[in-house]
Amino acid sequence: MDDSCLFCKIATGAIPVAPLYEDEDVLAFSDIAPQAPVHFLVIPKKHIIGPAAIGQEDEQLLGKMLRTAATIAQEQGIGDQYRVVANNGAKAGQTVFHLHLHILGGRAMQWPPG
Repeated sequence: MDDSCLFCKIATGAIPVAPLYEDEDVLAFSDIAPQAPVHFLVIPKKHIIGPAAIGQEDEQLLGKMLRTAATIAQEQGIGDQYRVVANNGAKAGQTVFHLHLHILGGRAMQWPPG
């Protein structure tokens, strides 16, 4: 854990959120600035700076994050029609340096995204 990391504070409960899902490894919650009718985040409780910092030992965790996203997407009514975004680095739009997946759905998505 990183005491200065916003998502670490959320993962430990120091900053409360209304979880969509939580277990010992991952936490999912609604984005505070939604960019689609359904927009939630899935984070690992383990502090990983971003996608480029994922180690071989984290591969199972990443799979669990994606599976969790799919389950919550079903529960949120967007089924299998959603976008998964993981930014890596400030120039790519990452603002919180703790690995997280944005799940966006509920409207048609455009390509390229930006």
